[in-house]
Amino acid sequence: MIFGRVKSLDAIMATAEKKGLHRTLGAFQLTMLGIGAVIGTGIFVLTSEAAQKAGPGMMLSFVVAGFVCAVAALCYSELASMVPVSGSAYTYTYAVMGELLAWMVGWALILEYAVGASAVAVGWSNYAVGLLRNGLGVDFPTIISNADGLNARMLLGFGAAPTPELLTAAQVGGIVNVPAVLIALLVTWLLVIGTTESARVNAVLVAVKIAALALFVALTIPVMKMENFQPFLPTGTTGVLGAAASIFFAYVGFDAVSTAAEETKNPQRNVPIGLIGSLLICTIFYLLVAAGATGAIGAQPQLGADGAVLAPGSAELAGRCAAVVAGGALEPLVCSKEALAHVLREIGWAKIGNLLGLAAFLALPSVVLMMMFGQTRVFFTMARDGLLPSRLASIHPRYRTPHVVTIVTGVAAAVAAALLPVGKLAEFSNSGTLFAFFMVAVAVMVLRKTDPGRRRPFRTPLVWIVAPLAMVGCVGLYLSLPLTAILVLPAWGAVGLLIYFGYSRRRSHVGRGLDTVPGE
Repeated sequence: MIFGRVKSLDAIMATAEKKGLHRTLGAFQLTMLGIGAVIGTGIFVLTSEAAQKAGPGMMLSFVVAGFVCAVAALCYSELASMVPVSGSAYTYTYAVMGELLAWMVGWALILEYAVGASAVAVGWSNYAVGLLRNGLGVDFPTIISNADGLNARMLLGFGAAPTPELLTAAQVGGIVNVPAVLIALLVTWLLVIGTTESARVNAVLVAVKIAALALFVALTIPVMKMENFQPFLPTGTTGVLGAAASIFFAYVGFDAVSTAAEETKNPQRNVPIGLIGSLLICTIFYLLVAAGATGAIGAQPQLGADGAVLAPGSAELAGRCAAVVAGGALEPLVCSKEALAHVLREIGWAKIGNLLGLAAFLALPSVVLMMMFGQTRVFFTMARDGLLPSRLASIHPRYRTPHVVTIVTGVAAAVAAALLPVGKLAEFSNSGTLFAFFMVAVAVMVLRKTDPGRRRPFRTPLVWIVAPLAMVGCVGLYLSLPLTAILVLPAWGAVGLLIYFGYSRRRSHVGRGLDTVPGE
């Protein structure tokens, strides 16, 4: 049964043609969408998270995470060029391994996209608050700009040891992140308006991000000090792999390009270009930015009272950082919620740092946009297949966008962004992403055996090496996540199974024989 109810590729293509979305996107727009989805919270914010886990060794972490994404991208490119419809890994799994596994992949993609959008919204909030404070001299109330205090008090309420770091966080932290909620809802409204309009706005914001990062590299590389890279591996290889698992989020988004395949002109050519091109450009930027940040001001982890490395994104680290700043010391890189702007201010470029903060303020919404874009298209496809209520597949009569599912996704993302820190959200998102990538790698190999004659406009090179490498890399990074993030995936999957067997299975179009190729 686990491999039952396979939806043929011909049926998938026929369904897309019958109930399709409007094709408006070209290769340049797709590449910009990919860059817009990838360059964002990962590099602007999670640089500090990576430094807390691995110190200067985060340079290696970016390489590890980038490599896993590269081999996964090659697998994605073959499937996306063969099956240019909405749904991404969900659709590919449906065609190769059947409905149950496809449902599980689609369910996991919620963690990738919707939770990922929440993480980026929190990252944007951090830069917005920092820009107000450092650029305009306006102190946005802490109580409504983060949820550090709420999380600390919850931990204490559940019996956590009252460490100095946790008590400090409970006293000075906030309870809800209002700016993150506002940006999530604004992006939801933009997506309802229309895909083409969203892509045009995104292209401008991508240019802003690239210019900001290029300026950051130009100012930080010349002032690098080699002593700031010592010790290079303060937490060993375990820290490097842990940081790679966290900053994997910095690469998430390139696969969102494949979810736009059904709205792409000449998808067989343009989707692979968008996937691989965006990933290569972003990888180069990441390595240069990470080197500049580390070399300019250092990136050593913060330790707790017991000498142990504090977990990034934790209430304990928030309390430790608050104590460091209260003691009159300069804020370490690992403590900053707006890492890159902070680096520039520390090396004497305060005004440029504020401008970079402004760039992040303007550009990070494009990442929220692409994360939600991907999620809504996956939901849209699942609803079109009968696995979710058909109402979710409704298309707005004027804007021609799946407005119902967009609004549902936006509200859910706003709630998560209001209450959780960026690091936790990113790790939860990664668990879903890694599962989806693993299944794509499996699918591309299975399809080579079961349907070798089908036209493949893009073929994964050395597929019997590349796909297994992607699988091993995904498993390795998943096991390097914190225990909470590791457990989120099976717990979330259990909920998904209850919904599938309680609702989706008996309403499936494939199960009811409704998805057939015309003429069959």
